[in-house]
Amino acid sequence: MSSRAEAAQATRRRIIDAAGDMLLRDGYHAMSVSSLAAAAGVSAQTVYNAIGGKAAVVKAVYDVTLVGDDEPIAMPDRPEFKAMSSAPDRDAFLRAYASLCATIYERTGPLLGVLLAQGAGNDAGLQDFVATIEQERRTGNTNVLAAMERVHGLPPDLDRARFIDVVWAVTAPEVYDRFVRRCGWTHEMYAAWLAEALVATFRSASVAPSVTSDPEE
Repeated sequence: MSSRAEAAQATRRRIIDAAGDMLLRDGYHAMSVSSLAAAAGVSAQTVYNAIGGKAAVVKAVYDVTLVGDDEPIAMPDRPEFKAMSSAPDRDAFLRAYASLCATIYERTGPLLGVLLAQGAGNDAGLQDFVATIEQERRTGNTNVLAAMERVHGLPPDLDRARFIDVVWAVTAPEVYDRFVRRCGWTHEMYAAWLAEALVATFRSASVAPSVTSDPEE
């Protein structure tokens, strides 16, 4: 990497770090591009050039928080995702996925709590953010099922759409927030619950629906 590219990456990371601190301390609505620029020690134009407007900055903060760094590596290509493929069977694979989800929500929970405390409301930037991360979660669920199919195969009767629907729901960050922050569960309790929920969901979706005859026939 050239010195110019390294400097640009360092500036981008400084902006993201400053934005993360501001969001957690003051909330979404208190942060502006100008206040962020001042906190990061750069100009507002530098923020726009390095990342974009406020919505783009928030998404960048979320992405870095989710994976723990700002390296341009997609989640399916990361070691923690690939590690699921070493699981000896489907149940173990799903439990490994539950552990990954729990780790992600432990990282992103405080940030999402601040961003979504009052809902997206009429803020177009927050609305787009919520829509984007929800679609990304569903894509991630689909990628997990595809990865499991490559390693262990799938039952012929698996209702894939139903499975992904339910997984998308039970792995929602709101569920983690309800259990851990509101109900006082430990992170480990949530991870254990999610593991069993995913295994049960898969088993349920793998059973062909029974066909009942019409009693009048």
